[in-house]
Amino acid sequence: MIVRAETPADHAAVREVTARAFAHHPGVDDLVNALRNGPGRISLVAEEDGAVVGHTMLSRGWVDAAPRLVDVLVLSPLSVDPPAQRRGIGGALVRAAIDTADAAGTPAVFLEGSPRYYPRFGFVPGGRHGFTRPSVRIPEPAFQVVLLSKHEPWMTGALVYPDVFWALDFAGLR
Repeated sequence: MIVRAETPADHAAVREVTARAFAHHPGVDDLVNALRNGPGRISLVAEEDGAVVGHTMLSRGWVDAAPRLVDVLVLSPLSVDPPAQRRGIGGALVRAAIDTADAAGTPAVFLEGSPRYYPRFGFVPGGRHGFTRPSVRIPEPAFQVVLLSKHEPWMTGALVYPDVFWALDFAGLR
């Protein structure tokens, strides 16, 4: 299995993997397509034997800190094809996303997700570092952040999601 940057040739396979991985949440594949057109996006795929089996995206968001807005990244969604789950593919994608964000100089990566899964990658509840959720529909334990090497103590405040999360109503539980 390799993790690499998504290419335009991967778009259809990513859409299929995302739809299968989120069969219980229709429309996540539409979110991927909408985020793909946004600024500051990093998109990674996991490939096995020439086939895309996983995908994740980092999209530009902001922390509304007292001195100024701070560019950050939001990891969403993380998709692994159901037959390929529980083999470390999701973990490899998360680690690659964090490493890519850190190398790009991003001070923090946020997500809303399982408080049992993501702490193994360094994610902690956002409130622990003075961050507030972009939506009250995100349960406190699911609002998580990993601080990266460029983070500074003053970089706290409310996370602001990209517009597409609001346009498609993908902020918080639905």
